[in-house]
Amino acid sequence: MATYGQLNADNLTSSTGGVISPNITSLRNRIINGAMVIDQRNAGASLAITTNPQYSVDRWCGNVWSSATGRFSLQQSSTAPTGFTNSLLATVTTADSSPSTNYGYSLIQYIEGFNTSDLGFGTANAKTVTLSFWVQSSVTGNFPFILYNYTTSRAYGALYTISSANTWTQISITITGDTTGTWSATNSGSFVVCFGFGGGSGRTTSTGWQNITGNVQNVTGATSLIATNGATFYITGVQLEAGAQATSFDYRPYGTELALCQRYYAKTFSTGTVPANNTTTTGALRGTARIINTSGQLEPATNWRFPSTMRASPTVTLYSSGIGSTTAQWNNDGSTSYSANARVQFIGDSNADINNAGVVLTASTPWQIHATADAEL
Repeated sequence: MATYGQLNADNLTSSTGGVISPNITSLRNRIINGAMVIDQRNAGASLAITTNPQYSVDRWCGNVWSSATGRFSLQQSSTAPTGFTNSLLATVTTADSSPSTNYGYSLIQYIEGFNTSDLGFGTANAKTVTLSFWVQSSVTGNFPFILYNYTTSRAYGALYTISSANTWTQISITITGDTTGTWSATNSGSFVVCFGFGGGSGRTTSTGWQNITGNVQNVTGATSLIATNGATFYITGVQLEAGAQATSFDYRPYGTELALCQRYYAKTFSTGTVPANNTTTTGALRGTARIINTSGQLEPATNWRFPSTMRASPTVTLYSSGIGSTTAQWNNDGSTSYSANARVQFIGDSNADINNAGVVLTASTPWQIHATADAEL
């Protein structure tokens, strides 16, 4: 049975009356970037959500399902409750007051099986888990939360209450472990943590554990955020942990949180730079041209070692490096464009080889290019 209510993060007590100390275990929280501090893709810029999934702050994606007509944006925000510096802001930009059957709107984090396998979901030893978070909305009512498996066959629906508009409220939802269903214990998807913004009957589940046959984004009886044009919804301090009671938020060092995010998404661009063509060469991959034949002809090549071992071999996207090209071209010290596009020759979970085979240079001047790597679930 789900429970919800306000928590005092500085003075949580156990069922026996003892004060619970702040967490010091580095991965007690199964949510990555729950405090919304890492934003590699957008660097604080607003992102219009028109389909699914579209990633805003790291690990968090907005979803508009099945050609739904409503729209919302996501953006990292500095509006936050005491103890936090950031939140994620969702703003409804086009309302949908009566979503069609398979329309759905949501904010989701997909969790890797390696990070939840000890919870035993899908076995007789499934553990109870608790989700807690801070939320503020311009709309009041009972809002939908859904925890479902990546194979979309089992879901737990719950309602939580926002009773005061534009006021930070801390919520906790306790969920009994699911002893059935398929829940990955590997690097594939396992848990799907979903904050619903509204949806049609085909995207709606009931409270408690239910069998489902597809993605669900709504719970019966919930308030629909997407129904109100201009509605705002802030969220931060999201924590999912084992046990029947929420504990204080598991703050991790910024470098640790960034490395956890880089298992799923990494870039050569500076932290505050949005990946794009014609961007400054700062942080670009560099490599000298290598000899490819007995005549001494040269081609540019480099190896990108990812900052973290990624969840799986990622999709690597190449970008031109700041000299006016709109395609992924090698650039000579940021001043001369190489005439042929670069290519990714090999991708593993720890590195990628990038070259431009078959087109040669006449000198071994250093060459550079930008890239991103995406291994999201």
